[in-house]
Amino acid sequence: MKLVVAISGASGVELGIKFIQLLPQTIEVHLIHTDHALSVHQLERNNVTLHANHDIGASIASGSFQVDMTVIIPCSMNTLAKIAYGIADNLVTRVASVAIKEQKKLLLAPREMPFSPIALENMLKLSRLNVIIAPPVMGYYAQSDTLDAMERFIIGKWYDLLGIPNNLYERWNNQHD
Repeated sequence: MKLVVAISGASGVELGIKFIQLLPQTIEVHLIHTDHALSVHQLERNNVTLHANHDIGASIASGSFQVDMTVIIPCSMNTLAKIAYGIADNLVTRVASVAIKEQKKLLLAPREMPFSPIALENMLKLSRLNVIIAPPVMGYYAQSDTLDAMERFIIGKWYDLLGIPNNLYERWNNQHD
């Protein structure tokens, strides 16, 4: 399985890095980060290929490369707006455009709060194109009591949406004690 992970913006970069670190080693990861994203030198995995955001001719920019899914974690409002309006002026927005064109899974994790009406309209537009809009929102039923547990819950939910098996959080159990 080929997965593109893009890290867009400076806030929430740690979630994007942890998303990659918790992936099964069997998944081929192609990583892009924008200029404003923090350094991703913390990643020491054999299955990660780093691509420069300005390299619009990279293999992952073509539908024929057969990427299975793309995630942008976090997704800045600038990147989200460009994707919503078909602006593919860098590798992050180009791979998102290809994912939409090829009808592949595309997950965006918008990172700002509160959302402006413009951002909400852009998210609605993309959602209608089957783009998964999944901001990092805590689910309190998981009873996470540490930052690590909260992050694992959020990442586990993203994996669920992408069909990546995981046991990163305690799932809802309707059994009463």
